[in-house]
Amino acid sequence: MTLEDLRVFVAVCRAGSLSAVARDLSCTQSAVSQHVKRLEREIGVSLLERQPRGVVPTAAGRILRDAAADGIGGIDLALRRLGDLVSGESGAVRIMTGGTTVRHFMADAVVTFRRRHPKVNLEFRTETSRRSCFDALLATDLDLAWITLGAPVRGIEQRRVLDLPWVLAVRSDDPLADRARVDASDLTDIRLVRLPPNSSSGAHLNTAFDELGVRPGSHTSVADWDTALVLAELGLGHAAIPALPGLPPSGGLRLIPLPEIPPLPVGWAVRRWDALTPLARTFADTVSSSCTRTRPAPGGEP
Repeated sequence: MTLEDLRVFVAVCRAGSLSAVARDLSCTQSAVSQHVKRLEREIGVSLLERQPRGVVPTAAGRILRDAAADGIGGIDLALRRLGDLVSGESGAVRIMTGGTTVRHFMADAVVTFRRRHPKVNLEFRTETSRRSCFDALLATDLDLAWITLGAPVRGIEQRRVLDLPWVLAVRSDDPLADRARVDASDLTDIRLVRLPPNSSSGAHLNTAFDELGVRPGSHTSVADWDTALVLAELGLGHAAIPALPGLPPSGGLRLIPLPEIPPLPVGWAVRRWDALTPLARTFADTVSSSCTRTRPAPGGEP
């Protein structure tokens, strides 16, 4: 049994497919299968069960997967910390973000961090869902992920940084533009622009609408908040979005508070805070401090 056998096995359990892991590792499916078979021979039990659409771990496989994932994560973090000790201030910080995260939450912090640590590489990777961020944190050498916070997840620690109030972005000539707030009842029968329901913020908004009994007349789904704002400015709908730091509305838009929608909690996810490298911890703290300074105002205007 080797560390690589365990890495491949955990990857197969997460992907549910030997062929998908083979593609990711740029090897053959047979090579992936050999790693799993070597573990099964040594342990003496079957670890994977074949199903019509892939594979799932057996009861024994789930026990090994959970133990191996925890152990591999700890080893990876230890190796990263040892590498940083050797290289001093010339290491790297690997961050996973959403499509617009760097612009709205990290721009000032990136500049500050780079000035203080010019030899450190900041490496960003984009994912579109909270679940994929967690999978990548557990399966790769990523340090940090910026996410919409939610229910606890095994092997992941979450830390709240901001609670973002919701606003309705409307054109300055819209009948709602002069309102001090928009209530849930005002959203009935209007056209909304919002994120897809499979996104964390989109699901948060849909849950709030269901609890409040809101039934918008129609809606358009877009991939990110910036696109929603553009469509609102073009008059193609009203954009329900979180009040993002550093996002003053353009001259053609007003941001009207939606106080009945619960704030959206956002922040960091890591495998273990106490095992972060000093550089990764410094970057996380720099972003958190920057976000706190530019916290959206209670009225909804950033």
